[in-house]
Amino acid sequence: MTLQERYQDLPLEEVIGDRFGRYSKYIIQDRALPDARDGLKPVQRRILYAMFHEGNTHEKAFRKSAKTVGNVIGNYHPHGDSSVYEAMVRMSQDWKLRHMLIEMHGNNGSVDGDSAAAMRYTEARLSAIAGEMLRDIGKDTVDFIPNFDDTEPEPTVLPSRYPNLLVNGSTGISAGYATDIPPHALHEVLDAVLMKMDKPNVTVDELMTVMKGPDFPTGGIIQGTSGIKTAYETGKGRFIIRAKTAIEPLKGGKSQIVVTEIPYDVNKANMVKKMDELRLDRKLDGIADVRDESDRTGLRVVIELKKDIDGNGILQYLLKNTDLQVTYNFNMVAIADRRPKLMSLPMLLDAYIGHQKEVVTRRSQYDIQKAKDRLHIVEGLMHALSILDEVIKTIRESKDKRDAKNNISGKFGFSEIQAEAIVSLQLYRLTNTDITELRQEETELRKLIEQLDAILKSDKKLSAVIKKELLVIRKQFAEPRRSVIEEKIEEIKVDLDILVPSEEVIVSVTKDGYVKRTSVRSYGASNGLGYEMKESDYSLLEAPMNTQHHLLLFTSAGNYLYQPVYELPDIKWKDLGQHISSIIALEQNETIVAAIGIERFDEDAFILTTTQNGAVKLSKLADYHVQRYSRTFKAMGVKKGDAMVDARLVKGHEDLLLLTHQAYALRFPLSELSATGIRTAGVKGINLKTDDYVVAMEVIQDDGASILLATQRGTVKRMGLKELEPASRAQRGVVVLKELKSNPYRVAGAKMVTTDEIIVLATDKGNKLAIVAGTLRPVDRYSNGSTTVDEKKDGMITHIYKDPKAEIE
Repeated sequence: MTLQERYQDLPLEEVIGDRFGRYSKYIIQDRALPDARDGLKPVQRRILYAMFHEGNTHEKAFRKSAKTVGNVIGNYHPHGDSSVYEAMVRMSQDWKLRHMLIEMHGNNGSVDGDSAAAMRYTEARLSAIAGEMLRDIGKDTVDFIPNFDDTEPEPTVLPSRYPNLLVNGSTGISAGYATDIPPHALHEVLDAVLMKMDKPNVTVDELMTVMKGPDFPTGGIIQGTSGIKTAYETGKGRFIIRAKTAIEPLKGGKSQIVVTEIPYDVNKANMVKKMDELRLDRKLDGIADVRDESDRTGLRVVIELKKDIDGNGILQYLLKNTDLQVTYNFNMVAIADRRPKLMSLPMLLDAYIGHQKEVVTRRSQYDIQKAKDRLHIVEGLMHALSILDEVIKTIRESKDKRDAKNNISGKFGFSEIQAEAIVSLQLYRLTNTDITELRQEETELRKLIEQLDAILKSDKKLSAVIKKELLVIRKQFAEPRRSVIEEKIEEIKVDLDILVPSEEVIVSVTKDGYVKRTSVRSYGASNGLGYEMKESDYSLLEAPMNTQHHLLLFTSAGNYLYQPVYELPDIKWKDLGQHISSIIALEQNETIVAAIGIERFDEDAFILTTTQNGAVKLSKLADYHVQRYSRTFKAMGVKKGDAMVDARLVKGHEDLLLLTHQAYALRFPLSELSATGIRTAGVKGINLKTDDYVVAMEVIQDDGASILLATQRGTVKRMGLKELEPASRAQRGVVVLKELKSNPYRVAGAKMVTTDEIIVLATDKGNKLAIVAGTLRPVDRYSNGSTTVDEKKDGMITHIYKDPKAEIE
């Protein structure tokens, strides 16, 4: 063979596409999704069949799980032992399946997510209801195919004498498809099957009169029948599962919340841990203790509350923020006709009914053939007994068994099968009474053949047989419903006053991102004196707030952080605080540019944001309110190479003042801006020259205030607002410094000031100089200000900020 013949030159896309296509087909059809007829995935079917085949059934003794796993791997499922054992364990867990298919002795895991003991320690057998899944499998009721090594046959589907897919549900993920079918109450599903058989065009509304909705092994409260109805009609839908809780009073004005049922598929240990973390992190102040008191008698989680705390308010918070309430999404995908389909409830019922009709038809054909074969033998035996002496004489005269069979066949007209039965007959059967037994058997066989023939010829009688057998299953295995179904989804109303005690605190945020809240007592004890911070750092916000208020922190990347005040670290005033990165991760080079304290989000106000490239945006304050805040949120679309400069809380009727590095100032009314969503990029606020950028944004509320400008060359000037006439948006603005050809003055920073405010001028050499705004006399637009900082000695001014506690030299 040449090298050319050994290697194929194929495009990579073609090879990958072909191989992944084959792999996808395999995992969709033969691994991850259940069959619509018996509700089993191939691994589950193989486990059940292997146990049945080995006689490991419910009426016999338990057998080591490892033996079953070995059989499954060796004969039917050539995959890892752990995946087979895990599938086996799941079928034995009464919190996963509504009706367990396997009974297991030993540790088979727990609702806390603990794994089962190794398979060498546990023992298992089929449950009684699993026996119904396999009943009549030996009567040619289902197709068999060769196993992976062609040594023995395995079933393609189980007879499934009850609708297992709906009763036990299924969950799985394959390539391009996922399935989530919840468990249901057996008696309700059977009633729905019977209704569908009686009335093939039955509506979902009619079916829901008997099959009200899912029924989880863990119980709980299901809310939202409209979502269930949608799922039954389309295959997709959602509803809420809520834990069963009660508030119990304790001595001394205390109370406790007791949880006795949790939502399906929720890990109890993780849920309890999350509740306890809320207590430890002081996100929920009213909880004294969280205990898991579950034992062999049942599940019980206790949330003990502090004195005089409203249990209902705490419960509402827990429902919202923990797995005490979860959303379940129906996605009823199953394999029908060897392909995955999103199936409605009527489609699933039809698939099952069609399967049962085939099973009962094939069983009847098998039984009728068996009965006819036996009748043929019975007729031969009866004829032989009527001429017994001649038959015996003929047999005695024969040389051997073969000769005897030939002789009686030739002489008396017996068939080969009848002759075999006659020559194999034991002598004691030749008694006088035997003929009566044979006649009775003949009558019974003819009657059975007649009945089976009628079933095969009449669809009505076939359906009657299926119904009768389903009713037997219903009577034997039906259990009371465990989950309660409520029509409406109850809205969770979290009252902040209940969860967070109202406390007046002092909140501080620094430019470098250190945040804290401090009690008024700690602040007062230090006489309000400042705290130690880095040389380059300064305070962005230092204000009295309430623990029920919120803090919005805006970053240079156009994001904002939503931070309830009560969740801020409670730190002494003299200490720096906690860095924001330990609360929420920021991107590299992303810095805090503004901090705004918010009392309530329902007030008629706006957030104004500005970028270096002159974009401005107004958004409703209410849009900034979020429920879950474990990450940053987009406050403004900031383009690459741009950065947010500032953010302010405004009413919307003030004037906006933008100041640029090249000393242009533009004043225009905010009424020119339309409020837009928080993800938008904003509009052009000022028309910038090349290489110019916005250094400051100020909101004018009082025309009596003045604007203080500092230049990089160390000059500072104070200018009255009358110097800046209101104009329109997107203009160049007016110059506020006299332009020099060499070494021109550039604006390093600007602040709106009153005469008694202290401004700190910070330089690139780390020097800081504090001045009182009122010491500078107001000048006009063309003044370059008075020299305040020695550029050569102290460095160039880089930025300015207000600090009421700064010391004046």
